[in-house]
Amino acid sequence: MRFMSFVKAAENQGTPPQALMDAMGHLIEESMKAGVLIDTGGLAPTAMSTRIRLSGGNLTVVDGPFSEAKELIGGYAVMEFNSKEEAIEEEPGKGASNRRPQLGPKGPRTIRFGPT
Repeated sequence: MRFMSFVKAAENQGTPPQALMDAMGHLIEESMKAGVLIDTGGLAPTAMSTRIRLSGGNLTVVDGPFSEAKELIGGYAVMEFNSKEEAIEEEPGKGASNRRPQLGPKGPRTIRFGPT
């Protein structure tokens, strides 16, 4: 079953420390080798983004930055697990396991479950 995890972040939190990037790189490599992690990535700031909205048959395109954005999706991971419970237990950002550090900013994460 595939799951997508979103990491929410503040717009201007800056570049992550090198130690965090190294730890994330190690975890990503380990998870990909294990066949758990399918894809991962960070998203650009809203100043480099474009919003496309379809409403009433009309397409509207607006370039960022978006002043109303307070909390943004900063990154994502697509993972493969056997169950919802396994996905929650192994969520890479929670750091509950002694096998890995707390990765990414502390704060809300969302795990979305979808059909495989």
